[in-house]
Amino acid sequence: MTAVLTLQERLDFGAVTALKAEILGQVGNELEVDASNVTHMGTLCLQVLIAASNDWVRAGHKFSLTSPSDTCTTQLTLHGFTPDTLTGVAQT
Repeated sequence: MTAVLTLQERLDFGAVTALKAEILGQVGNELEVDASNVTHMGTLCLQVLIAASNDWVRAGHKFSLTSPSDTCTTQLTLHGFTPDTLTGVAQT
């Protein structure tokens, strides 16, 4: 089963706990993370997404980041990532 998680607009320090809980609630499922609404992505939320992606890949499950907003893509780039490298696509 593929679960869809739609990220909130502002992924800052205040969003970390909720983001982590939402992701952990999908363990065992294929996970599609919709980033179309993101207007800000802080480093801690990015770290949660990176850790989740790594865990999903290690478990043999699909983890994808879909429809990233321009802001999301820019902020990923500033941290050295693209949607594909964040989700491990480039590693396979």
